Amino acid sequence: MGRLTDRAAFETYAANAQRRWEALWEDRSWVISVGISGCSIAKGAEQTFQHLALLLADGHIPTVLRRVGCMGLCFAEPLVEVKRPGEPPVLYGWVTTDRVPEFVDTLRRGELPTEGVLGVRAFEEWQGIAPLQQHPFLRHQRRLLLEHAGVIDPESIDDYIATGGYRALLKALFEMTPEEVVDEVKRSNLRGRGGAGFPTGIKWESGRRTPAWPKYVVVNSHEGEPNVFKDRRLLEANPHLVLEGLIIGCYALETPFGYNYIGGEHALALRRFQLAVEQAYALGLLGDDILGSGFSCHVRVRTGGGAYICGEGSALMYAIMGQRGQPRTKPPRSVEEGLWKRPTVLNNTETFASVPLIVRNGGSWYATLGTKDSTGTKLVTMQGPVRFLGVAEIELGMSMHRLVFDVFGGVREGYRFKGVQTGGVSAGPLREDELDIPVDFDALTPAGAMLGSGGFVVFDESVCAVDFARYLVAFSRYESCGKCTPCRLGTPALVEILDRIRYGFGRPDDLEVIQYASKQIIELSLCGLGQVAPMPLLGMLERFRDEFIEHITEQRCRAGVCPMTASVSAIP
Repeated sequence: MGRLTDRAAFETYAANAQRRWEALWEDRSWVISVGISGCSIAKGAEQTFQHLALLLADGHIPTVLRRVGCMGLCFAEPLVEVKRPGEPPVLYGWVTTDRVPEFVDTLRRGELPTEGVLGVRAFEEWQGIAPLQQHPFLRHQRRLLLEHAGVIDPESIDDYIATGGYRALLKALFEMTPEEVVDEVKRSNLRGRGGAGFPTGIKWESGRRTPAWPKYVVVNSHEGEPNVFKDRRLLEANPHLVLEGLIIGCYALETPFGYNYIGGEHALALRRFQLAVEQAYALGLLGDDILGSGFSCHVRVRTGGGAYICGEGSALMYAIMGQRGQPRTKPPRSVEEGLWKRPTVLNNTETFASVPLIVRNGGSWYATLGTKDSTGTKLVTMQGPVRFLGVAEIELGMSMHRLVFDVFGGVREGYRFKGVQTGGVSAGPLREDELDIPVDFDALTPAGAMLGSGGFVVFDESVCAVDFARYLVAFSRYESCGKCTPCRLGTPALVEILDRIRYGFGRPDDLEVIQYASKQIIELSLCGLGQVAPMPLLGMLERFRDEFIEHITEQRCRAGVCPMTASVSAIP
């Protein structure tokens, strides 16, 4: 079917897509789905897919072989889900290409492979296999944004529409005014998921009130922190969800101009979102006079070159305009002067992905999730020696202890928990005796921690606090744009002090110098990068001060990782 011209045409198309979707699962063919994402490709998922295609064709087995996205279980990649006629789908993990021949032979004999079983997509146990939702990693999650991740083909607009996609857009266009859309977002109390946590509805309302024209709506999909990967997984698994939220955002601002700025290093996320845009144009969900509603919307995709600073709002806008990505002073705010000095509403990928849920179900419904001041769900990532590496979606308000030890399974055998780094590279760590704090936008701050964009790193006793602090501050040093003096000179100075301590030449007054210099960097830096750059170091110093003192007074690193030496010439 070509471009849809009105709501009735969309309803007909959606009904047909739903029938095709249902027929797929009722068909007498096998349905085998392979998770293809950035994490699974690194583990050989493409080779697994190709090997499956070869053996299934040679065996003349009627099969629908599908590519799906990442469902967050990165620890078990490559993932393969098998549905045979008359049976519920069973999900398997760790299906590398060397396992494929035995895997297919077992299925051909009418048996179920026993190795790597993660669960069955059913409400009850089936043939001794527990429901997937009872898996320890999934049991404590509330999956709304990830509901269809790993189920639909992210490169198929039909799959998205068949599972309820673009229904929120229809509701907004034909049943709500732009003001009512903003009111629902305000009622939901959705806060920005990029780190700052500013109320989304208030930002949208401010953008509407600014009289200048034209206006712009921008998705920040840059995501440049080393331990955060939830936005790229969302774009890889369900790009149309983000696109639908962006179109609704443009409708709320009554502007036809939308952008998504995606980190250039996220190649698969970039390709899949660009494909989603092309499919939406072809179907008439983007372009002029969408579905005969009178509203027009045009979305453009822009890519970054990997500079972390371009995740900062004003720097990102300069990059979109083709200028050097550097932050500017505020005011004016971006809702007053953003792209091309016109009002611009900028929100994170995850924020826009939440908007269709809010429009479909109502802001009041969304506000019942999470806590009073931190509503809804949050995508979080965890790295380090934990049992379940991946992306989880939790209700805000869950305790940090439950997140670490229940959702992500705690530390693996042979490791001893030491702490968890919060806020990506923008905050301090927490020790095990501090983990009863709720995971939300406000509760972590008094402890020197931060929710940020939802990236956490668990570290064990083999990690040196001084060395880890050096890594975190060095990242900010490398990624500083160099525009303002406190950040440009201050962060290298902190790294130099930490290097001196690591090499055994630390001085007793170094810790005071760190405190003083950090205060100046935080208070005088131009943008958020410099304003939080010393925070991980200050947090490590507060909670593991004895390790810093040992390095200085005893020239000893208890973890044995710092390059202590007696030769001054060893200083880099």
